[in-house]
Amino acid sequence: MSNDIKYSIKSRIWICTDEGTFLGEGRISLLNKIDEFGSISKAAKEMNMSYKKAWELVNSMNSQSKTPLVERTIGGTGGGGTILTEAGRNAIKLFQHVNKSGKASLDKEFEKICF
Repeated sequence: MSNDIKYSIKSRIWICTDEGTFLGEGRISLLNKIDEFGSISKAAKEMNMSYKKAWELVNSMNSQSKTPLVERTIGGTGGGGTILTEAGRNAIKLFQHVNKSGKASLDKEFEKICF
C-alpha cells in the first residue's frame, strides 16, 4: 500500500423538525434557483426536477418555518412569479454558515486521526 494516500472526510447537514427535513443542500439549491429566476417552474426545470416535486419542497419548507421562505406573486402584465422572502434569504445564510462550520470542525477533528 502506498504512503501517499490522502484521506478526506465528507458529510452532509440536514436541519430537521418533528415533521422531517426542513433544510438540506438540495432545498437550499432550490431556494437559490427560485431567487435567481423568480419562478418555481424555472427553478425546477434548471434543476431537472418536476414542478410538482419543487412545489412539494417549497410547501414543506414554508409549513415548517415561522414565516414563509417563498411567496407567490400575483400576475400582472408580466405574469405572476415567486419570490424568496427575507426569511428565505436568512435560511440560506444560516444553512451555509452551519454547513461551513460543521465541515471546518470535522476537518479539524480529522487532522487529529493518524492512520
